[in-house]
Amino acid sequence: MRHKRELIFVCTGSDCKKAGAKGLCKELKESFKKSPMKGNCKLIQTKCLDHCKSAPVVILDDHFYKKTNLDQILNELEKKLK
Repeated sequence: MRHKRELIFVCTGSDCKKAGAKGLCKELKESFKKSPMKGNCKLIQTKCLDHCKSAPVVILDDHFYKKTNLDQILNELEKKLK
């Protein structure tokens, strides 16, 4: 059964870039090539989301993940794709 496609928005404003957002985007894209995420996730890089003190910021299903990292986002995605 095919899941709906998950949209992951990653802020790439200046503070988020300094906090590692570009590297996070690269790592997420690599992770999306593997099962079970393959074909089920779409990464969208955004401009500033106005949560600069909490960088890097990712939005997944209308939830803001602040001061996040790759492991936290992948864990949330794996829960959704089960």
